Amino acid sequence: MSIEPTTRLVEFLVGMKYEDIPPSSLTATKRELLDIVGTTLAGNLAPGCPEVVSLVKEWGGAEESTIIGYGRKVPSPFAALANGTMAHAWDFDDTHDQAVLHAGVSVIPAALAIAERKGKVSGRDFLCAVVLGIEMVCRMGMATKFGPNTTGWMLTPLYGYFGAAAAAGKILGLDAERMHHCLGIAYSQAAGNVQCVLDGALTKRFQAGFAAQGGTLAALLAQKGVTGAKEIIQGRFGLYNVYQRGDLILEALIDSLGKNFAVENLSFKPYPCCRFIHSTIDAAKELFQRRPGLSKDIQEITISVNQQAYNAVCHPLTIKSEPRTIVDAQFSIPYATAVALIKGRVTLDDFAEKAIRNPGVIALAKKVCPRVDEEIEKMSSREISPAILEVKTERGGSYSQRIDIPKGHPRNPLSDEELAAKFRDCSRHAARPLPEENLNRLIDMIYSLEKLDDLTQLIKNLE
Repeated sequence: MSIEPTTRLVEFLVGMKYEDIPPSSLTATKRELLDIVGTTLAGNLAPGCPEVVSLVKEWGGAEESTIIGYGRKVPSPFAALANGTMAHAWDFDDTHDQAVLHAGVSVIPAALAIAERKGKVSGRDFLCAVVLGIEMVCRMGMATKFGPNTTGWMLTPLYGYFGAAAAAGKILGLDAERMHHCLGIAYSQAAGNVQCVLDGALTKRFQAGFAAQGGTLAALLAQKGVTGAKEIIQGRFGLYNVYQRGDLILEALIDSLGKNFAVENLSFKPYPCCRFIHSTIDAAKELFQRRPGLSKDIQEITISVNQQAYNAVCHPLTIKSEPRTIVDAQFSIPYATAVALIKGRVTLDDFAEKAIRNPGVIALAKKVCPRVDEEIEKMSSREISPAILEVKTERGGSYSQRIDIPKGHPRNPLSDEELAAKFRDCSRHAARPLPEENLNRLIDMIYSLEKLDDLTQLIKNLE
């Protein structure tokens, strides 16, 4: 009789050691940690984030884990909630493009919170736990046949519960029995939907925080002996039967565990908006470089993408062309394309409340006509979409640019220098911006994390 996939996953999570992980995966994990810390600092003052910080402070309780950028210590699940929400606030955190989700945004806040609560967690043990948590999230995403805009389930939080639980449970040293229950407890909480995007709601950013909190809580409950469902993958009412219509790509979930690590395939975002928009932004920036004044002479803009991207960031066009909220703007190809064509760049400042109402940007956004391209759909229906940007001018000219692999993808990566520059820019938006020497120290510490005997040495720099 075949082993239920959850058992395979548990054996993998419990059995893996730091020494089993390739150096390339450890380096990728350090880059991921730097990126998540940066986006968390950037999210300190983002709408909704001061409110959740205020709330967890009001709750009080044991001073276990740090709210990044604020310095206050709160119970570990509350810190994971606040930090996960801030990390995801600007939609600036990593993506795994094939899995169609953000991989580290729930895993790392949970791992940081539990590591600080436990104390004396080495950098090596922390790195191992994060690698495994990210592996869990990404494999669950790659095993999913249909994307979020088909089923309505937002995969980042849905699978983030399990990745956060796996990383937190690994740091706590759970044995196989308790790790199994840990994942079962995570399943009892797992949720996250796309409706918040359609409605432009702040809960889009909170869902990652909920997953970080839920994974943290799952590990702590399992450590205490609380039990959870066992057959959570393919049981009669297991995850894929209940949430994904019974569809599951089993080999993507369990084949070659421990041989190839998903953390090496993460994309790091150069722009603080939905990943489905990035190919189009790259194309618009290319056109801006060729014709800096082009935006003043545009009659019509046609953007061709796959069905998944069209559903996520192009429809309904009336809202995408004139965003009601910051979340609308973060999920709008017309808005971000207009910004890139006018300014030649897209930054955090372009998603402030005042910026998304810029009359010139909105006027240009309303000239965008997105469409589904059959050839692009055929070649990349499951991937982050390529984009073809075509511009017609009032004077009768026409210009076009195609981007197949957006910036930040493993095949078109951000360099270490570009990632560090992003980290510094994020830190400038923190509640308490860090001095340059502190930023340099943080970068150096993260890239030599395996040398730390106690992770709190890093966390003290984030208070």
